[in-house]
Amino acid sequence: MGSNQYVIGIDYGSDSVRSVIVDAANGKELASSVHEYTRWKKGLFCKPAANQFRQHPLDYIEGLELTVKECIRLAGGDEIARQVKGISVDTTGSTPVAVNEAGVPLALLPGFEENPNAMFILWKDHTSVKEAAAINEHAARFDINYLQYVGGIYSSEWFWAKLLHILKVDEIVREACYSWVEHCDWIPFLLTGGSRSAEMKRSRCAAGHKALWAEAFGGLPPDEFFSSLDPLLKGFTDRLFRDTYTSDVAAGTLSNEWAQRLGLPADVKVGVGAFDAHMGAVGGQIEPYHLSKVMGTSTCDILVAPTHDIDNKLVKGICGQVNGSVIPGMVGLEAGQSAFGDTYAWFKNILSWPLNNLLANSKVISPEVAEALKAELAEEIIPELSRQAASLPIDEVNELAIDWFNGRRTPDADQTLKGAITGLSLGSDAPRVFRALVEATCFGAKSIVDRFIQEGIPVKGIIGIGGVAKKSAFVMQTMADVLGMPIRIHQFKHTCALGAAMFAAVVAGIYPNVEEAMHAMGGGFDVSYEPNEANHEIYNKRYAQYKGLGEFVAWQIASAKEEQTEKIA
Repeated sequence: MGSNQYVIGIDYGSDSVRSVIVDAANGKELASSVHEYTRWKKGLFCKPAANQFRQHPLDYIEGLELTVKECIRLAGGDEIARQVKGISVDTTGSTPVAVNEAGVPLALLPGFEENPNAMFILWKDHTSVKEAAAINEHAARFDINYLQYVGGIYSSEWFWAKLLHILKVDEIVREACYSWVEHCDWIPFLLTGGSRSAEMKRSRCAAGHKALWAEAFGGLPPDEFFSSLDPLLKGFTDRLFRDTYTSDVAAGTLSNEWAQRLGLPADVKVGVGAFDAHMGAVGGQIEPYHLSKVMGTSTCDILVAPTHDIDNKLVKGICGQVNGSVIPGMVGLEAGQSAFGDTYAWFKNILSWPLNNLLANSKVISPEVAEALKAELAEEIIPELSRQAASLPIDEVNELAIDWFNGRRTPDADQTLKGAITGLSLGSDAPRVFRALVEATCFGAKSIVDRFIQEGIPVKGIIGIGGVAKKSAFVMQTMADVLGMPIRIHQFKHTCALGAAMFAAVVAGIYPNVEEAMHAMGGGFDVSYEPNEANHEIYNKRYAQYKGLGEFVAWQIASAKEEQTEKIA
């Protein structure tokens, strides 16, 4: 490999986009930049109480341009830019959008600028719960099990449920919608100057894990499957895709427009996109049968296994198993938790209510001091709760929580489920409740590990990446104690972006395959959390309590639903 070859990895998260420029020779970061989505930060187009979370494509475009240009400036300007060879992108998912025939998201067209249904439907948008239930019921009527490669249960977080919901609720969008496109497919299409949605290279990762694409089916399920589910879906398979591409394949080269906008050469290769956790697993140097946990607002858990090991084995209740979705030549298996960091953020928001709603009207301090105080305390709440919670003794009779604050992703997706806290008393203070919430998220992680093992997929170790993994020693130690397994934390701060950069190096021809890029560009692990055996024994008993409480919560929700249905009938 020649010297002075650089690559850019772009990671679109739930709240922000981050870009990194990396030396392809060794994975060293030259510069990084993070941009919080402007409209999203203001809460525009979202209704949390209704589980509606939408993002405007302009947030993505502005963040892309700002972060890449900032990276180039910080890394050394034009001299560095001239030596950039490749760009690859990861995004959250499933985060699809309605586009016209030219592949333009409808929200970028006149008349649709303020319509949430014309925007990207964020992964955690659960407005399509009914549509997901209809897909699950419908699939049971077919001789071929079209859900077999996505764990047997279709989720409201995914591609088809969201498409059907938007088509049903918005006639204007329905009439204008030519195709339905994942965020990770649209950004490379944008960067390469794509002008026809039919020519867009679709990600194997996104299509296989969320859109029911499978090699065994020769592509997507047939039109009959979807049109008999709802006539609104008739003909959509013809306007989507048949072929998919792994992320070691180039989507094309940077268009002249985007080369000028970013200050890069027009011959820069742009890779086929993928989901953040899948590229993050590569950035975190995943190994076969080691579970890579990307821990942020939610978790996405990735495991890879040699294709010949999996053979015809189907794992129930996970988010899919797809050949080549992580590393070409291996099967990628995905699981996850719908709320992880979001659980802690919810509790922080509860505690911050007086700061957010009363402090501005204080008669004791000025508005400027009130804002400064609010900002200072907001930064300290979670770190201080963690310090206090870590000092509390672990006991079988402590407060107990269920982590389904945004439904349950794995095992056995059910977005109608809710979180719960029990065992409260007058002695239950904020650190004790916070500890119960942390334990709940760790018990949720254990339920995923247990499912893999029960289905015959060994889990040999845990690799932790993402914001929570890097920032919270308390959460990571608790998880190690709950799982009874060591957890290695990757040293790179923006691991998903690093994974994207590794794919960019392969796409640019710097490395022949992903494994060699990982070996050369991965910097290893800087922290390891070892389980405390005494704590693990107590947590095994607590985990049994967690499962019992979860069964009760699920039963209670199902009973309430049944009762409501009977009243309507």
